[in-house]
Amino acid sequence: MSLKTAFKHLLVLNLFFFSSPLLAQSPNQSSLTIDQIMQGEDFVGYLPSRVEWSADSRHIFFSWNPDNDTIRSTYRADISDGEISKLSFDEQRQLPDDGVYSHDKKWKAYDKSGDLFLQDMSDYSVRQITSTNSWERSPEFSGDGKYIIYQSDNNLFSWEIATGSVKQLTDFRSGQENNEKMSEQDQWLENDQLSNFDILKKRQMESETREYRGEQASPERPETIYMGRKRLAGLSISPDMNYVVYRLMTPADDKNTMVPDFVTQSGYTNELNARAKVGGEQNTFESHILNLQTDSTYEIATETLEGIYNKPEYLRDYASEDSTYSETYDKPKDVVAGMPVFSQDGKAVLNITSEDSKDRWIARLDLETGSLIQLDHQHDEAWIGGPQVGWFANGTLEWIDDDHIWFKSEQTGYAHIYRTNVESGKTDALTSGNFEVLEATLSDDKKKFYMTTNEVSPHEHHFYHMPAKGGKRTRITTRKGGHEVTVSPDEKMLAVRYSYSNQPWELYVMPNKEGGEMTRLTNSTTDEFNAYDWRDPEIIRFTARDGAEVPASLYEPATGKKNGAAVIFVHGAGYLQNVHSWWPSYYREYMFHNFLADNGYTVLAIDFRASAGYGRDWRTAIYRHMGGKDLDDQVDGAAYLVNEHGIDAGRIGIYGGSYGGFITLMAMFNAPETFASGAALRSVTDWAHYNHGYTSRILNTPAQDSIAYARSSPIYFAEGLEGQLLILHGMVDTNVHFQDVVRLSQRLIELKKENWEFAVFPVEGHGFVESSSWSDEYRRIYKLFRETLLE
Repeated sequence: MSLKTAFKHLLVLNLFFFSSPLLAQSPNQSSLTIDQIMQGEDFVGYLPSRVEWSADSRHIFFSWNPDNDTIRSTYRADISDGEISKLSFDEQRQLPDDGVYSHDKKWKAYDKSGDLFLQDMSDYSVRQITSTNSWERSPEFSGDGKYIIYQSDNNLFSWEIATGSVKQLTDFRSGQENNEKMSEQDQWLENDQLSNFDILKKRQMESETREYRGEQASPERPETIYMGRKRLAGLSISPDMNYVVYRLMTPADDKNTMVPDFVTQSGYTNELNARAKVGGEQNTFESHILNLQTDSTYEIATETLEGIYNKPEYLRDYASEDSTYSETYDKPKDVVAGMPVFSQDGKAVLNITSEDSKDRWIARLDLETGSLIQLDHQHDEAWIGGPQVGWFANGTLEWIDDDHIWFKSEQTGYAHIYRTNVESGKTDALTSGNFEVLEATLSDDKKKFYMTTNEVSPHEHHFYHMPAKGGKRTRITTRKGGHEVTVSPDEKMLAVRYSYSNQPWELYVMPNKEGGEMTRLTNSTTDEFNAYDWRDPEIIRFTARDGAEVPASLYEPATGKKNGAAVIFVHGAGYLQNVHSWWPSYYREYMFHNFLADNGYTVLAIDFRASAGYGRDWRTAIYRHMGGKDLDDQVDGAAYLVNEHGIDAGRIGIYGGSYGGFITLMAMFNAPETFASGAALRSVTDWAHYNHGYTSRILNTPAQDSIAYARSSPIYFAEGLEGQLLILHGMVDTNVHFQDVVRLSQRLIELKKENWEFAVFPVEGHGFVESSSWSDEYRRIYKLFRETLLE
């Protein structure tokens, strides 16, 4: 390759990258333009979001921008008449935030802008508790309801409701206590001085006496706990205010990647301190209990947990043949203990996860000793995950009554609700079946669950009631699509964000009972958006090579307009759902697919192996091999298009961003016979350069599982490139770093590949913000498919 060609690929200084004109439409000519649909909310409309109820359950507050103002504002809907009004600055300032309620529901405490507030639920009046330059946060009520305990400057304080008096409960400090001992020589000199001079001895006794008397006369203060270089990473107190549970983090001494930001207001390049790479040294955690009655501290002991010494199975692949392999470690695995969840009578349970993400324990905590009684152990040789179980969500844990807790587990392969008696340890499944309980919480009286599931179909979300002891579920929502439900404080009404495949999210209100009707409150879409007849893509399933039925959304051209070419879209994140009957988070891509179909292309968007919504086995099918079954699903999807829809096998393209960009690269490198061209957006090119939290769960770490990284990273397969590849990436990406695609570019140059182009976006991060960048990006993608897929 000539120096001129290499310069073109890397620096991207030609007109293709910075000034490509709007492309001419195909003969089919969509009424849409790329510039239109890439305006995002300015074209679609600003949909209602961040839905909350007023304390009196009479109003719904939400974020909205129907007038296309500079930014969104907070609006209020009166559910009695549906009237919507924009809140003034004063009204926003006075608007209570979410908070916690006293056990008798008489009071609500919350923090806002670093201050504390108390709301009287009898008349909804609000009393401001603090007004300081410090940051007070996380209020909670004591078990007897007489105090509000809150955090400030990494310590706990109590505020007595009746008197307004404040008491500091803990005194955590960084650094070490200043109690340096004298050297042997200095101690000898001091003792010699005191023995020779009576006046020095007299002064010493006076000083010690003053100090002692001052200590005796001073108010009671909490015992100081010095943390050294450790940091406080969790703080909680028992309802009786006798025990404090705290978690300390020892920060990792690891190296972060620096991301340069070139286009800045100052004119100087900013260095953004991004993140470390997978496999580096990690933060470690330890949890302790402080007994406020005795000022004693002791560590929570986790070494008795089941399986805490067990090695993961993948390490067998690296065991030496001439040595005896041990299935256990010499010391327990590192774990992270969550903050305890307390029952009304003071019992404590907590969620514990292993640092290798393969174990989750739920245990009862003895506050007097720090010992644990295990109630449940979840183990997964891949990684613990699932809605309200782990990974992309915290493990939910809640008391039903003073003897029972509920939690979720993927024990059966799907996320379901379980109930455990903390005295006997007996556990019962409250839900079961080949569906997922996506979200669940208890009603205020703890007599029933409110839950959202996908039991009707993996492609629909509906809201249900279920008795707290299990039993028949009562379906509340009925329309086909997606429902995001917020229950009113009095639990009589529901605020519902509802959408369908081709109908964006709008706000509705309905009674919280079976047979209730949804009443629409908002109309958010623009006239320009409404003028187009948006497709309701068909949800189909095709059979993969291993027999799995793979779901996908199919966009087809109108009769007589099919051009014989097809495009496959690969969604991002891996663990995300894109085949469904509600308005997509990938709404720009959805509109682009309508545009492609208008211009004769058939589009297939696949929920490949790794996607969310289909249970544990679908999620973990990529364990130790990303670009395995997830790539096979794209190739098998292409075969489905050829066999069932008459697509020309030589005219199929593929594109996607983030994880979708990664799969696009793997497709172009490992399945060149299937894909004529591909556009890889913000792509991971080498998993050894991505973050630890995501990557180590799926591929372990590079040093311990090099096999997994070698077969999962596109950079190792770049030699297989045959079709036309377009790489697009934001230079200020602090998630998938720009370095990723620069390294791949160098690899392609060294391999003397010439059928690729590289477009950079100087002001964009991982998720593009500017409509000009979106438009430029998708004009290039469409140009790629026009030039490579049309005869």
